[in-house]
Amino acid sequence: MTSPAETTAPSTPELVLEAGRADAHYWQDLWRYRELLGFLAWRDIQVRYKQTVLGAAWALLQPAITLVVFTYVFGRLAHMPSGNVPYPLLVMAGLLPWQLFANALSNASGSLVSNTHLISKVYFPRLVVPLSALAVALIDFLIVALLYLGLGAWFNFWPDWRAVLLPLFTLLGLLAALGAGLWLTALTVRFRDFRFIVPFLLQVGVFLSPVGFSTSTVPNWRLLFSLNPMVAVIDGFRWCLLRGHQELYLPSLFLGVAVTVLLLVTGLWYFRRTERGFADMI
Repeated sequence: MTSPAETTAPSTPELVLEAGRADAHYWQDLWRYRELLGFLAWRDIQVRYKQTVLGAAWALLQPAITLVVFTYVFGRLAHMPSGNVPYPLLVMAGLLPWQLFANALSNASGSLVSNTHLISKVYFPRLVVPLSALAVALIDFLIVALLYLGLGAWFNFWPDWRAVLLPLFTLLGLLAALGAGLWLTALTVRFRDFRFIVPFLLQVGVFLSPVGFSTSTVPNWRLLFSLNPMVAVIDGFRWCLLRGHQELYLPSLFLGVAVTVLLLVTGLWYFRRTERGFADMI
């Protein structure tokens, strides 16, 4: 015979651990953990410039030096045409998206390894980590944009209505960095050699992208050149910022979008495929 306490006691809710449940609700969990994404992004922004003398000015120093070197090498020595645009502005309009891509790719590729203490202890969609790394690159991008505005004021050369389309090319550059970054961050967890490969790829990539020159100077190789998705992004930035003096080559744009989509889809596939083993390998 049961006691009254036993008959009236409320039932304890059951916690069901079901295999594959995290996969079934992965994208819902990604939205639920959006506050964690914001926290990680804000933490990385604070750490980036903490206890530095120059602070955010470091984001301007590297592109400023690169601008001087590229202007001298390609403009003064190689005499590359600039299409009735001040050559420093041509270079800066290419550096702006390249710095965004390079910083986003560098941050995303090492994001999982730099958060080992978090990944090995608690559950959350691991995609949150590389996504938060993009925010730091976006902040640096906005700072470098001030350098372009300063050059525009110096040369009295301002964008026209095309500038309203600039966010689309910014998004395209971020998606290209995210797609490649998902591949690299997943591979870095398994093979730490990629920590040394990524800086080398970026050093080579700046010369395989039309940062210091216009793509119109390589007409015979333009489509092959456009397999690099940053070609479409840089051309798009120049078309937006330089009042159409640099043409927007549509075949290059379509090819760049296709390569970016391919990188993003395959990057997500490989990241999700290897995600379950990150805590064990890291």
